[in-house]
Amino acid sequence: MTIDAVLWDVDDTLFDYTGSDRVGALRHIEAEGLLGRYADAECALGRWRECMEAAFARFLAGELGFLEHRRERARTFLGTPLSDDEADAWFGRYVALYEAAWTLFPDAARALEDLAPLARQGVLSNSSVANQDRKLRTLGIRDHFEVVLCADELGHAKPAAEAFRAACDAMGLKPGRVLYVGDKLDVDAIGARDAGLGAVWVDRAGQRGEVPAGVTRVGGLAEVPPLVRGLIGFGASSTFG
Repeated sequence: MTIDAVLWDVDDTLFDYTGSDRVGALRHIEAEGLLGRYADAECALGRWRECMEAAFARFLAGELGFLEHRRERARTFLGTPLSDDEADAWFGRYVALYEAAWTLFPDAARALEDLAPLARQGVLSNSSVANQDRKLRTLGIRDHFEVVLCADELGHAKPAAEAFRAACDAMGLKPGRVLYVGDKLDVDAIGARDAGLGAVWVDRAGQRGEVPAGVTRVGGLAEVPPLVRGLIGFGASSTFG
């Protein structure tokens, strides 16, 4: 395997989605006077995540558009029938607090900079193009990527092989010339591997257990540029496993 390009996941890989969402959601729940409904903040955040995951799964399945999935999150969390305008306004107040908390992981910007002279770079995300493009611009890293591709426009979501292969096609490369980097072992790493890409799993939590064949585990993004450097111009199939 010789690598010409790196495709990145965004949320919880480059961007600290979990941390930013936690801060924004808790501030929103408090501002809306809803915290008293729950035993404590962790219970409230647990319910928030439950509603998010259920609605996002429907978005990935094509049952809801991106805006509709946000409305579903608002209605489910509140347990109240809301008009579209009411749901948009309620969720918009959360978005403002969430965006105020946006932050990259500390190792993200340096990894992108170090990769720039080594390989082309792009994004493949299960979110929406408008959402991720704006996020990347706000965080100051959009210029690193030739393409920003998302499930809403591709019509396929990770871990479907079609999503990964469409991203490779957009860069004019065979899957075997592309490395995918993401934080989810099943959706990102195994999905990329099964589509024929090199697969890197970012395991910041240091989970124990055997790593599947064809997947390389890293503990942080600083490990990615040296890995790519070792793959340029060399037969390196044994690196993955």
